[in-house]
Amino acid sequence: MLYVNTTIATMNAGGSYGLIPKGAVVTKGDSIIWVGPEKDLPKKYFHHGKHDFGGRLVTPAPIDCHTHIVHGGNRAAEFEQRLKGISYAEIARSGGGIVSTVNATRTASQADLLATALPRVDAMIEEGVSLIEVKSGYGLDQETELTMLRVARAIATHRNIRVKTSFLGAHAVPAEYKDNADAYIDDVCIPALKAAHAEGLVDAVDGFCEGIGFTPQQIERVFKCAQALGIRVKLHAEQLTNIGGTKLAAKYHALSADHIEYATEEDAIALAQSGTVAVLLPGAFYTLHETQKPPIDAFRKHNVPMALATDCNPGSSPTTSILLAMNMGCTLFSLTPEEALAGITCNAATALGLTDTGRIAKGMRADFAVWDVQHPAELAYRFGFNPLHKRIVGGVE
Repeated sequence: MLYVNTTIATMNAGGSYGLIPKGAVVTKGDSIIWVGPEKDLPKKYFHHGKHDFGGRLVTPAPIDCHTHIVHGGNRAAEFEQRLKGISYAEIARSGGGIVSTVNATRTASQADLLATALPRVDAMIEEGVSLIEVKSGYGLDQETELTMLRVARAIATHRNIRVKTSFLGAHAVPAEYKDNADAYIDDVCIPALKAAHAEGLVDAVDGFCEGIGFTPQQIERVFKCAQALGIRVKLHAEQLTNIGGTKLAAKYHALSADHIEYATEEDAIALAQSGTVAVLLPGAFYTLHETQKPPIDAFRKHNVPMALATDCNPGSSPTTSILLAMNMGCTLFSLTPEEALAGITCNAATALGLTDTGRIAKGMRADFAVWDVQHPAELAYRFGFNPLHKRIVGGVE
């Protein structure tokens, strides 16, 4: 297929727009075979089926690199509690938070979990998303963790969207292991990881390294198991406090360190040296009324790639909107619109260890979005507005 009459934001390797005005893209199957100014189009492609985009903007299709979309129940009551002055940490310690979602998820069937996840996926698709990362972590027992990962894999059989899975067994300490997190790691989390890997359900291993989660030492035991299995790691780190999670992520050359509001310049240097992406999650920052912002200037100074994601989850970030994440990244964290677009395209791909998507270039997958806007900055500028005209994933509309 030949696509013409468009402005193309290629999102080149440096993360800049890489704009091509009056551009053209040629695809074959699920791949891009040519991209450039329309005036330079080789004659051999003239015979391809032509589609005129009417001057619209084309970008790589958005990637949501951090989600928890498979879960049971919701936490609207806790939202109300927080508005009455009870903190997220207090709710978690009293049996709410992640543990309350665990209870709802354990009692849901695999069919129910898929049925409730798909509307969230559909909302992401409506904003052009081509690929999502989906975490487990609301089972905290082997059976439910495996069920969540099976549901995540099943999403791609029901929708034209790619899915990457992350095992997040070290998400919280379940009630039956209260005050005995070490036993939970050894007796449940690591055996569940091995079982999930044996079933081919794990693309990456994640953990929640936080005062209300797990210590760096406990997470490291999980990471060592992942390393032995040949699985890359990522980490929820420095969201509410700084207890050394970012340095642990860097030590294991993690794909990403996520949240990282309390990271320091020293942490930024460690991420830069390890090639780890900083994943910013402004939805949780907004919902929890946080005030400590990620060290954006330090990430810029040390050339740490920054990705953006929805963190779609029932407690701290109940949003499916990648466009809203872009706007929040700009308004709350002072990203530029160019950084925000890189955050949901090329840098999001890197945060998932992918090299075949996130940019518009020869040899990349034909995953792109067509927008009813003239300039990429408009995507981050508006909120509550979806200008998507068309979504193409793997060359399929």
